[in-house]
Formats: sequence, C-alpha cells, structure tokens
Amino acid sequence: MPESTTTKKIPIPKSLTESSLQPQAEMLAVERKPGGLSIGIPRVDMMQENRIALVPSAVSTLTGMGHQVVIEAGAGEKAHYTDHRYSEAGGEIAYEKEKVFQANILLKVAPPTVEEVDLYHPGQIIISPLTIPMLSLELVEKLKAKRVIALAMEYIQDDSGSFPIVRVMSEMAGVSAVLTAAELLASTGGGKGVLLGGVAGVPSAKIVILGAGVVGESATRVALGLGAEVRVFDNDVYKLMRLQRHVGQRLNTSTFNPYQLEKELLNADVVIGAVHSKTGRTPVIVPETMVEKMKPGSVIMDVSIDQGGCFETSEMTSHHRPTFIKHGVIHYGVPNISSKVPRTASIAVSNILTPLLISADQAGGVEQLLFDHLGLRNGVYAYKGRITNAYLGRRFGLKHTELGLLLTSRL
Repeated sequence: MPESTTTKKIPIPKSLTESSLQPQAEMLAVERKPGGLSIGIPRVDMMQENRIALVPSAVSTLTGMGHQVVIEAGAGEKAHYTDHRYSEAGGEIAYEKEKVFQANILLKVAPPTVEEVDLYHPGQIIISPLTIPMLSLELVEKLKAKRVIALAMEYIQDDSGSFPIVRVMSEMAGVSAVLTAAELLASTGGGKGVLLGGVAGVPSAKIVILGAGVVGESATRVALGLGAEVRVFDNDVYKLMRLQRHVGQRLNTSTFNPYQLEKELLNADVVIGAVHSKTGRTPVIVPETMVEKMKPGSVIMDVSIDQGGCFETSEMTSHHRPTFIKHGVIHYGVPNISSKVPRTASIAVSNILTPLLISADQAGGVEQLLFDHLGLRNGVYAYKGRITNAYLGRRFGLKHTELGLLLTSRL
C-alpha cells in the first residue's frame, strides 16, 4: 500500500472560536425621547433692535412639548411682550446673561458680536442673522475657536428652495421702504418736498426698483397704490413676468442694462435696492459714477445693505441716524428695517423658527436635522471650527470646507 500522506493542521486559538458560539446582544436603535431641546433667547442691545426670535405663544408650544426655553429679562419689551407673559407661557426668565448662553440652541435677531462669543461653548448652535457689513476677521476667528455651529437666518431655505425668513422680512421691508422714502422726500425729512403719489395736475414721483423679488413686489404694490410712477429692473425675465402678473397691470421693466439703468436713475426721485444673494455678498448694481449723476435731494433705499448693499456708495446706518447724504443724494441703509414694526416682525420670525425647532426635536436635534434638511444646511457658515461659507473664506483669506464633507466624516 502506498504510504499515506498526513495533512498538517494549523491550530486556532479558542478565544477566536468560542465567542462565535455565545449568544450575541441584538443591536437595536435607542428611541430618543422628545422634548430635549434647550433654547436660549438673549436680550439684544445693539442696532436699535426691537424684535425677538420667539413670541410667548411659540414659547408656550415649545415648553408644552417638554423643551426648556430661557429668556433674558427684558428681551421682549421693545416688541411689547413682558417678562410676565413669557413666564406664564412656561419660559424661564434669566437675570444673568450667562445663564441664557448656557443653552444648547441660541436664537438671536441680531448678528453675533465679538464680546458675546466668549460666552459660547463648543457644539452650541447659534441661529441669527449674519449681516455681512458687520463681520470682522476677529469675529470669524473667535467663532472658529469656539467650535460652534452657526447658521445665518437669511440663508436658510425651505423645501421649495425659497428663503422663508428673508421672504417674510422682505415683505415688510418692501412696504416700509416705500413709506420711509415718502417721508424722506418731504422737506421735513431732508428731501425736495415732493409728494410721492402726486396730485391732479402734478406729475407723480418716479421710483426705480432694483430687483423683482419679494421686496421688489411689495414695494411695487405700495408705490402703485400711492400713485407713484414705477420702473423695475431684474436680470431674471421670469421674475419680471411674474411681477407683472401678480400686480395685475403692465409695468415698465428691464434687465440691468447699464445704459437703460443710468437713463432711469437720472430722473428717479427714489431708488430702492432689493437684490438678494443666496450665499454671499450682494453684487454692486449701481456704481458711484451713476450716483453722482442722480438728482440732488433724491433718495436711495438700500434694502440689500444687510448683505453689503447693491449701491457702491451705501453704508450701514441705524434707526437713530438712518440717513446720510453723499453726492447730494439721501442714503438710507438700516439693515433691520423691519424692526420699525417689531411686533409684526417678531410674530413672523417666530412662525418660521417654531416649526423648525419642532422638526429638529423629532429628528434628534438640530445637528441631526442637518443630515436630512438641505435648506437648513445652506444656512450654516461655521461648523465646529471650520468655515463652510465660500464667500467668508474668500473675504477673510481663510480656508473653507464643504459642509457635506464635514457631516459625512462626522468631524
């Protein structure tokens, strides 16, 4: 018989085989109990800001769902909401600013300041306007160092791709812009003493509106209602068609043709800048050379000033000193123009933020909601030590990282 061959076996340690025979624990998702949001609303003492991010009815809704809402004492007074009303709604009134800033989610109606960033803590979520003209490298660097998640209200989108907070603020801004321009045209406002609507036998004032979006449409409606002569410019022909359809009458419209624009500006009594940028600074539509040719005593209302302004001569102003004169033209550049009607504005902002917070709770938190809500991600400009807004990166010479990459890697 042939010699049998022997097979050599490799010994396997028992530690590698015994565990496979043992019962294994089943890995189940742990259901998160709702009602875990901690929300802070500080008092704003800058820019003559009169609005508040959440009204008492919204606080009542959130606290009824088990969330904690801490409001700094006096935060709602300028919008005519007392501390007592917030307390009755279930909110906690804090007399120390530090206590408000301990919340995981901070809601503000004014942009962050260098001084208050020291009170932030890593992982905290800041939802506020960005207001580009107020940004500084020091502020951006401190936001990075604090490793917070900062969202700009004006860049948050809904499921349809529109900007809900911008839209509702824009409606009020469009109305306020025309009414404020009417006051500035009067001699008591420093203007030429022109009635915006005109009277029988006297030509109406001429208004040029740059941008056919929500601000432009609201401003057009009010201006036409007052009897003014209106010209509207926008590079989106579809927006111009939609505006005419919504207004219900033929309008003199045009794209941003430099020749046509200069021609209209030379005869304009009021020019309203209503251009909105989706991610960064508003483009400059009207150079200083065109402003120099405008009629003395005419008025520029730059509603786009919160994103840098669409007039080269624009500067940010405040409600205490809302105007300045340059080249004989009255400039109005208040970024929070809707703060003139703080109660209406506060209710409008609250109506948008409340459902967003409820959705965040159902998703497991605002940070978790970022994975599912593309429009909310569009609002993030700083994420745990990284700048995610391309415009901010270019402006301050900082490296910016796409938010999608950070969320994927869970940094």
